[in-house]
Order: sequence, then structure tokens, then C-alpha cells
Amino acid sequence: MYTGYETGAAIMERLCVFRGSVRWLLLPLLLLLLSGGEGRESELNYVTCGSLIKLLNTRHNVRLHSHDVKYGSGSGQQSVTGVESAEDANSYWQIRGKPARPCQRGSAIKCGQAIRITHMKTGRNLHTHHFSSPLSNNQEVSAFGENGEGDDLDVWTVQCEGVYWERDDPVRFKHLGTEVFLSVTGEQYGHPIRGQREVHGMSSPNQHTWWRTMEGVFIQPSQEPLRHDEL
Repeated sequence: MYTGYETGAAIMERLCVFRGSVRWLLLPLLLLLLSGGEGRESELNYVTCGSLIKLLNTRHNVRLHSHDVKYGSGSGQQSVTGVESAEDANSYWQIRGKPARPCQRGSAIKCGQAIRITHMKTGRNLHTHHFSSPLSNNQEVSAFGENGEGDDLDVWTVQCEGVYWERDDPVRFKHLGTEVFLSVTGEQYGHPIRGQREVHGMSSPNQHTWWRTMEGVFIQPSQEPLRHDEL
């Protein structure tokens, strides 16, 4: 079973793709090299346990993002935002199972499955709680924990049609503990993260709560070769 958080470098080494240390700022280039530069379509069309991905809010065209910048109000935890740039390495997230129910590495994520979404660079989990978000007064979304371990408020369920989370299909993320939906409504921050959008939780699904998988390394079962696209 796949139980823990892994850094991007660890994933590269486990896949026998790249040996040695990896600088985070070079990760997008490394992923491009892995694709063979051709954008080949994968034989596996699902998001899988252990994959590193970027998530795009389809209404506002921003990618889910975090960084070691704390909120100045509310919880004071690490902020989560939306950014327009497709190249920023701080927008990679790892898909993992619940703390007590790890998912099988390379297994397809099912619609309705409970998961954790872990920020690759800082090792903190996508998290929400009953604090107000700083700009829109919706529910604050933060990144929480250390080395991939936080608490029960790090768990989200994937809402999609069909049986599995397909990489090209829009999905929603509903928070298991507070039942809000991960969303963006367009409010922009000023200094020190000027132009980045607020990410928050909303009580009901709407056009602002759709997300789609973009760039990433998609982990396949060990008996299958690694392939991925959209890089």
C-alpha cells in the first residue's frame, strides 16, 4: 500500500526516471523531458494515487497554488491561492489517500473517494476550517500539517460523473468535515502575493467550483510503463 507523502525528487527516483537530488524550480523541465517532448496520449486516462498534478479552476483559469506565505488574519496558516501561470512549480499537488485508509499506489481514484491533496514543495495538505477567508468572507482554505501529515480536516471527496476521476473531465472537491466546495470567485490579493486569486470554500456547488487536471506526472500501476501528457 502507498502510505506516505513523497517529495517530487523521491517520486522521480522511485520511478527510475531520474537519480539524485532535484531542484524544485527545474521540475517542470524534468517533466517535459519525461514526456519525450511529444505529448503522447497516455494509455491510462485516470488520475491515480500518488500522482503529482496541477489543478485548474475552469471558471477563472487559475491553477491551485501555495507557497510559504502565511495568512495575516484568520488561522494564520499557509495561504492557498490561484495563479494564472502554468509554469510555477508551487502549483504541483500530490494525490493521496485518507490518513487511516491509504490508497494503492497507481490505482485509479474513484468518484466519491476521500483523498488528501498535498502541496509538493512544502508538504502541507489542502485544508479548510471554520475561519472566514480574508477577501470574500467565505470559508478559509489553507495548507496545513508537516511532511504530509495534518488532521481530519485535510480530507476531501472527489465529485465526478462515472466510476473514476478522468483526467480530462471537470470535477469538484467537497470537504468531508465541513461540506464546503473548493472554489475561486475572482478576488485578487495585493502585496506580497499581488494578483493571485483567493481560494476558499463555498457552501453549495456552482460555476466557480469546477476543477480540471492539467500538467503532471500520473503514476501507473507498477506492471505498466510510465506515460503522461499535457506537459
